[in-house]
Amino acid sequence: MAAFNVASPTYSPSSLRIVSKLSPSRNASTFSFKSLSNPPLLFPSTSLKQRSPLKYRRCSLVVSALKKLSETELVAVSSESDGSLPSDSGVYAVYDGSGDLQFIGITRNLAASVLSHKNSVPELCCSVKVGVVEDPDKTALTEAWKSWMQEHISATGKVPPGNEPGNSTWVKKAPRKKSDLRLTPGRHVQLTVPFEDLIDRLVKENKVVAFIKGSRSAPLCGFSQRVVAILESQGIDYESVDVLDEEYNYGLREMLKKYSNWPTFPQIFVNGELVGGCDILTSMYEKGELASLFK
Repeated sequence: MAAFNVASPTYSPSSLRIVSKLSPSRNASTFSFKSLSNPPLLFPSTSLKQRSPLKYRRCSLVVSALKKLSETELVAVSSESDGSLPSDSGVYAVYDGSGDLQFIGITRNLAASVLSHKNSVPELCCSVKVGVVEDPDKTALTEAWKSWMQEHISATGKVPPGNEPGNSTWVKKAPRKKSDLRLTPGRHVQLTVPFEDLIDRLVKENKVVAFIKGSRSAPLCGFSQRVVAILESQGIDYESVDVLDEEYNYGLREMLKKYSNWPTFPQIFVNGELVGGCDILTSMYEKGELASLFK
């Protein structure tokens, strides 16, 4: 199964100090970061909300089992998958060529995320430290991230540049949701051009087109869901077409199989050329090859 980046929280600019407060109404510790010149800012991502004792204990064990950032080995990053990085979930810290920490993130696939960064910003991603989080959920990953982030802030007094608010170098935001495209005005309307010409025009006039089962907001098969998740996790601007829409795309499935000479769905086209289906896109994602594909 493909692994997707979990967007890491961001912190306010430097000149910050960590303050621990106890909220009497919620009986929960909350970390706030105070600026010397601005009012205190509270970050929900760093709030230790009330949890069941068992879940809180498990998260504490995750953090205690994780090596400190300063004690974790620094590994050089290659532009190709060489097996030096694990494909597990965890936390990672990226360093530039001068050894300066640029970004701390969490992910469901450490190797895929680091390789994606290496291909998109090679000058900023020269080496990395990784910490595997066993049997993780999002809460456990966030606790691990906070542990490394707080250690770095305590040591340097500032957050990494990539974790500052507004920095989109490391975490790409998905574009605004689009509507799925329709190839015809309706199945009972007589077409004035051959259906195959409509497909050809569509894939050549749009940079990225994904023919999927269902809509992008509600995919109707696991493979289509995975393709949508990968494209949106990478912030790709793409068009989607529902091959199951029998009202506006009637006959599309059979015609597209002939057009592309590809028997299954989903199908992804880039610059008018068929890239492949879910397996190929997933493989490219895990190898960090998508940045060059969608340039």
